[in-house]
Amino acid sequence: MPPNLRARSGRKRKCCATDPWPSIRALTREKKRAAENKRERGKGHRQRRGAATVSATTADRRRWEREMQVGLFEREEELRAEGRNEGESPRHVVGHMVLKSFSSLLLEALAAMSYLPATTDSIAEALEVKDPSESITILYRILANPSSSAEALRIKEQAITNLSDLLQQEKRAEELRSLLTQLRPFFAVIPKAKTAKIVRGIIDSVAKIPGTSELQISLCREMVEWTRAEKRTFLRQRVEARLAALLMENKEYAEALTLLTGLVKEVRRLDDKLLLVDIDLLESKLHFSLKNLPKAKAALTAARTAANAIYVPPAQQGTIDLQSGILHAEEKDYKTAYSYFFEAFEAFNALEDPRAVFSLKYMLLCKIMVNQADDVASIISSKAGLHYVGIELDAMKAVADAHAKRSLNHFETALNDYKAQLEEDPIVHRHLSSLYDTLLEQNLCRLIEPFSRVEIGHIAELIGLPVVHVEKKLSQMILDKKFAGTLDQGAGCLVIFEIPKADAIYPATLETISNISKVVDSLYLRSARIMA
Repeated sequence: MPPNLRARSGRKRKCCATDPWPSIRALTREKKRAAENKRERGKGHRQRRGAATVSATTADRRRWEREMQVGLFEREEELRAEGRNEGESPRHVVGHMVLKSFSSLLLEALAAMSYLPATTDSIAEALEVKDPSESITILYRILANPSSSAEALRIKEQAITNLSDLLQQEKRAEELRSLLTQLRPFFAVIPKAKTAKIVRGIIDSVAKIPGTSELQISLCREMVEWTRAEKRTFLRQRVEARLAALLMENKEYAEALTLLTGLVKEVRRLDDKLLLVDIDLLESKLHFSLKNLPKAKAALTAARTAANAIYVPPAQQGTIDLQSGILHAEEKDYKTAYSYFFEAFEAFNALEDPRAVFSLKYMLLCKIMVNQADDVASIISSKAGLHYVGIELDAMKAVADAHAKRSLNHFETALNDYKAQLEEDPIVHRHLSSLYDTLLEQNLCRLIEPFSRVEIGHIAELIGLPVVHVEKKLSQMILDKKFAGTLDQGAGCLVIFEIPKADAIYPATLETISNISKVVDSLYLRSARIMA
């Protein structure tokens, strides 16, 4: 082997003997260096995340300074062109103007620039604060975050829900209204289904604040205009249905009916069955309020037909049954109405819906109207009835007791004591009016039974009602042939006649003559055949 080759091979053997794993050591150094870089990057990221608000504030402050410099230059040029204040430099004048409004501008800029990161920690911080006003401020700052990542949008949706709940608890209806306006840029970056959910949720929050019916109507009108401009058809239809319901509650029936008429045609073209059920049911309530019973029944039938084709939520099915019971009660079919009210009560009771007590109240009303007032106490003392014991059921129990005693005084006492529960409920008031007339007629018939001639004043004294009212009711009963009699208004007396008994000989004679006529006709036909 040549000497130079032996030297190279010797150096190679010496290198291998002293450092057998050079590549492994190099790899280890690279890994350590990468780990150190990763730690430094993580540290820098945490620092940047902790100072996100400060960094944003600094950047916005620099941008604001640049804008102010541009404004100063432009104002200086305007003053130089106008040639005003020759003793002072234009920059000095503008400087005074800037210093005068600097504090207010700075406060507004800081308020706009101070936002919180859209994270679950920020939401938790808002919920942990005991002061509602401070929680509301924190949630507003979360919503001011300009981030539009998927996680940030999800956190903002949760913040909107919490914010609407807090504003509802604080009864800030106007802030809820302005919140919908402020969220319109946010609605542009989220799906339309989520937008509809948020809008309907905020409108529901406003509805839970008492005394905001006018605000709800104006809010729905604004949202209808916005949805038309944004071409959000499905959301617009639901908001218009809500607006029609509010107009009906506000007794603006003409506008509500016009709105529903166009909405029904539009929804039927789209074949949205669930919304169609709501609209048909609302139309039925509207026609019932207008005392148009045939159209109310037709709209309810349409709602049932649409409901049979789809799955209807239990609350909606209970509403349909409740409306069916109301319409049957209006037709004096109280037994069928009771069965519908019972179905509605079971549905609402399972959902713990507050409308359950009204269904139970109408059930008791049906029992009273069919002269089964004794069943009222047993229904109230049942397991389901005990859960809803309160002033509503106490009112119906008082009416049932008055009906059982056939006492007008007790009946009027119940009406006065429970005026809000009986007279202000249009359905109960309508049926109790007919019940009062029935009780009055029964009492008058019982009082005049022993007399053939009696003064009207004496009857009014016995029954405890004004003479004019008693005289009017007696004349109505005579015209309805509830008894035979006449009113002698000159003497102020009621003359009662005995009801003449029908003589049975006259109907029998007429029947005999009719039979003889049939026999003669038959004989004539036979003789005609024989002669032919």
